[in-house]
Amino acid sequence: MFYVWLAIAIILAILEMSTVSLVSIWYIISSIIAMLTSLFTDNVVIQVAIFVLAGTLLLILTKDAIKKILPEKTKTNIDRIIGMEGIVTEKITKKKPGEVKVDGKRWTAVADENIPEDSIVEILEINSTKLKVKRMEE
Repeated sequence: MFYVWLAIAIILAILEMSTVSLVSIWYIISSIIAMLTSLFTDNVVIQVAIFVLAGTLLLILTKDAIKKILPEKTKTNIDRIIGMEGIVTEKITKKKPGEVKVDGKRWTAVADENIPEDSIVEILEINSTKLKVKRMEE
């Protein structure tokens, strides 16, 4: 069973190198632990349990530490306008989209309420080429 765990560790290492997602690295470590366990016991159930538990435990315990190390995902292009404020240039009704100007560009906008022209709105989400907005409280 020693060589099976070695093969699993090598396969997971190749997978990790191709994805760099830092998920399979914990299971590489747990397969090495299971490989060492196979030197002391021939019980496959114990080895598999150690593999699964060690990998999952390592993944859970290091999740927050990895988040601190990895750079924060920055919003790019279109995503960055979510949360911004815009001004209504054409009234928006529940049944008919209107128009909003945000970040110097005009967008078709929809809302769950009627919003008159010249109102300030917050961009909630982007659906294809339409913005979903809500009226800002004054």
